[in-house]
Amino acid sequence: MDLKELQLIEELKTKQGDVWRILRIMSEFIQGFDALQHIGPSVTFFGSSRATPDNKYYKLAEETAYRLGCNGFSIITGGGPGIMEAANKGAKRAGVDSVGLAIEIPHEEATNPYQTITLKFRYFFVRKVMLLRYALSYIIFPGGFGTFDELFEAATLIQTGKSYPFPIILFGTEYWHPVVEFMEKNMLKEKMISPEDLKLFILTDDPEDVVEIVKAEARKKLKFLEKCDIQPDIKKALNRYVSES
Repeated sequence: MDLKELQLIEELKTKQGDVWRILRIMSEFIQGFDALQHIGPSVTFFGSSRATPDNKYYKLAEETAYRLGCNGFSIITGGGPGIMEAANKGAKRAGVDSVGLAIEIPHEEATNPYQTITLKFRYFFVRKVMLLRYALSYIIFPGGFGTFDELFEAATLIQTGKSYPFPIILFGTEYWHPVVEFMEKNMLKEKMISPEDLKLFILTDDPEDVVEIVKAEARKKLKFLEKCDIQPDIKKALNRYVSES
């Protein structure tokens, strides 16, 4: 077998690998859409996987998820420990869908035990679509690189009009205020962002504030969907969740 033949075989192997990778990506999307298509209006939580049960933000995340669950909202997280565990725990305690969308990574942490629906993904970008696709709001607790990645990806999608605008709730004023201040004093000052971009973020320290913000957003989304051609049962479900108390 000469060099050209060997090169052709290796090229075919590479192309075949890419084809199978595409099929794997498609299968992950199908798996996610199939598993989550029936969940009700949902809220996605982000935050550090390193927060322990005695951490104040862990306790507040659990309480916030529980209150949202008591108002009928399903909870979606990345499925891991820390803030994700706290949110899933609160959702399960409230008796609503508690969804964990985990990622396969080296030295990964075990998924938390408070999920009623668990999915695992190989590709980060597929998982991100699922975390965004069913969310009425993002609730972002203090976290590290992964949390910041999700925060600014959501902001970018909304800013560029690639996503329906929804609240990005930054829970923990003490933690997030310096980040917003940096945006104001540096990014806005240098005209890297527009003044309206800062309106994407809402800072709070109160679980009940989060509930009211999410309910208000649900009402707004319902009005938007009423103009769209969607299934009557979806409108009915959302209307049930946003009915005035």
